[in-house]
Amino acid sequence: MKLEHFGYNSRIEELRIQHNPTDFEIGRIISEHKERYIVKTEKGEFDAEITGNLRYTADTRKDFPAVGDWVTISEYDDHKVLIHSIFPRKTIIERQAIGKQGEKQVIATNIDFAFIVQAIDRDFNINRVERYLTICNASNVKPIIILSKIDLIDDTTLIDLISRVQERVKQVPVIAISNMSRKGIERVKTYIARGKTYCLLGSSGVGKSSFLNNLSGKQLMNTNMISTSTNKGRHITSRRELIVLDNGGIIIDNPGMREVGIVDSVGGLEKTFEKIIKLSKNCKFKDCTHTIEIGCAIISAVESEKVDKLFYENYLKMKREKEHFESTVTEKRKKDKNFGKMVKQFKNLKKSSKY
Repeated sequence: MKLEHFGYNSRIEELRIQHNPTDFEIGRIISEHKERYIVKTEKGEFDAEITGNLRYTADTRKDFPAVGDWVTISEYDDHKVLIHSIFPRKTIIERQAIGKQGEKQVIATNIDFAFIVQAIDRDFNINRVERYLTICNASNVKPIIILSKIDLIDDTTLIDLISRVQERVKQVPVIAISNMSRKGIERVKTYIARGKTYCLLGSSGVGKSSFLNNLSGKQLMNTNMISTSTNKGRHITSRRELIVLDNGGIIIDNPGMREVGIVDSVGGLEKTFEKIIKLSKNCKFKDCTHTIEIGCAIISAVESEKVDKLFYENYLKMKREKEHFESTVTEKRKKDKNFGKMVKQFKNLKKSSKY
């Protein structure tokens, strides 16, 4: 299999020439699990780990390889390679790292399109869809909304749900599918282009693995049956993985995400909630928080039902979350800077005490 089959293009070629890695081969990260990687090259797939230098020079976890990355490698053992460097990323999909204040987690890189998979059952949540849209918009990744498990509801309910999504989410394709009957799958395939990379985003149990099996026409991912008590399926995806489809599309499957924390990425909220941002220009006060102020154009639009109340409330919640993350990052940087000064002073004091 040639590099072009899993996404190599003129942009990567220009980067290769620019960096001129004459002593190294080029590959793409197709799987990641606890800092162990699988790299795909023209020669095949290799187990990989990063060099000590790459680990030492990394400032944050974001500087480590992620699924979707193009990297330079060298062989050091039978079917094992070392990762020496990461090519500049075209796009990065990321969220707040779980349990780590002020840190980001890279979900996938070099993505062109994202399939946001939401099950139409008791877990249906447009607010969550808007969260995924925000991290896509922040990364300039084109979103496509997939509403799965439509066999669980009747046609009238389905039409109503699609209408509700389209009312809140503008100018984004919305495709309803059934993984059991394969209804809607052929329509999804019309959005998949050769050489483009797609990412699956969604909570556990929404049918991502079954969806991927249907797109590929193969049993690539193991799945469990839908529970009659919860209407939820389960899959065993526990790591990110890149898969090349027969039609030339490239898909990255991700573990289900219970939390999708918003980070300080520029433009994500603004694009997702564009209607609110435009209205805010008509507010009486420039520093309007859109919560209690007299003369707030947004509050007025909500009260007159020109703006959906849930849409407005979700915007405020995600805006607060983004601002909290930004303040946490600032505080962390300040602490790191003060700690660095303390270490420097200690070294200078220790050095002066010798004389």
